Amino acid sequence: MSFIKEFREFATKGNVMDLAVGVIIGGAFGKIVDSVVNDLIMPVVGILFKADFTNLYLPLSSKVTTGLTLVEAKKLGPVFAWGSFVTAVINFLILALVIFFLVKGMNRLKRKNEAAVPPPPPPAPSTTEQLLMEIRDALKK
Repeated sequence: MSFIKEFREFATKGNVMDLAVGVIIGGAFGKIVDSVVNDLIMPVVGILFKADFTNLYLPLSSKVTTGLTLVEAKKLGPVFAWGSFVTAVINFLILALVIFFLVKGMNRLKRKNEAAVPPPPPPAPSTTEQLLMEIRDALKK
């Protein structure tokens, strides 16, 4: 089998296409979650803590002073940008929570579908088994 034919077979399998669609939708969904965290949640958290989390950092150099924006501080020297880290953690937690609810819903639908379909009847005994059962029944009499 040639390499091109084998690759075409691999690339056109359903699983690969499903994975590609999942990655594309996941990337778009990640942008939505980023927007929710950065544009909706973090401003409220910032108001509650009286701080803009995107600009919270600890200077790691004497050249860097507090009170600058994170971008300006990074230009002057290294900083420990813990506010950005907190934002990323909140972003991850929201994304994990949404995925958990999606999987939970899919599992519920799967269980409901499995419960709706009755199990198949057991297979009929083979002729050998039927003969053995008849012999057993005859011996019992």
